Amino acid sequence: MLNLADIASDWTLFLDRDGVINQRPVNDYVKTVPEFRFIDGVVESLASLSRLFRHIIVVTNQQGIGKGLMSSADLDVIHAYMLDEIHNGGGKINRIYYCPDLKTSRDNCRKPGQQMALQAKRDFPEIDFRKAIMVGDTNSDLLFGRKAGMFTVYVGQETPTEAFDLRFDNLAAFTQAIKDQSIQKNNHK
Repeated sequence: MLNLADIASDWTLFLDRDGVINQRPVNDYVKTVPEFRFIDGVVESLASLSRLFRHIIVVTNQQGIGKGLMSSADLDVIHAYMLDEIHNGGGKINRIYYCPDLKTSRDNCRKPGQQMALQAKRDFPEIDFRKAIMVGDTNSDLLFGRKAGMFTVYVGQETPTEAFDLRFDNLAAFTQAIKDQSIQKNNHK
C-alpha cells in the first residue's frame, strides 16, 4: 500500500495523458492543439510535483495515429504545446513515451504492455519501479503500473476493476494530498 509520506526526491511519477493531464474527448482523440484542454489545476500541480519527484514521465496510448486520424508530427506539436505550458507554469516533464499502435495490432506497445516502462528504465537507469507511482484513469493504466511493480493511483469518477493503491478525483487532489503529508511529516521532525 502506498504511503504518501514515503515519497522522496528519488521517486518517479508516471502519468497517463488523456484524462489525467488533459480532458479526455468522448469517443474521439486530441488531434490538434485547440482540442487539447488541460484539466483544471494540472499545470499548478505539475509545478508542485516537479519539486517532489526526480522524474515525471508521461506514458500514453495514441492509437489515433494508427487509425490515420493524425500523424506523429501532429502529436509532436500537441506535446510541444503541452510541455511549453507546463514549463511556463514552473513544472517539468522529463520524457513522453507514446504508442501509436491500434488495440487490435498483434504486437503492440500499448499499455498495459510494458514497453514504455522498459524504455523509460533504459533511458533513466536510476528509475526504481518500487519507488514509482503510475497515475491513470483507466484499467490499462493501473495494470501497466502493477505489472511494472509501481504503486498505482486512480484518478476519476468511474469505478475501475483493476486494483489500485489510492484514489483521487483528479491530479490536483492527489498533489494536495502529497503536500499535506509532507507538511505533517515536517511538523513531526
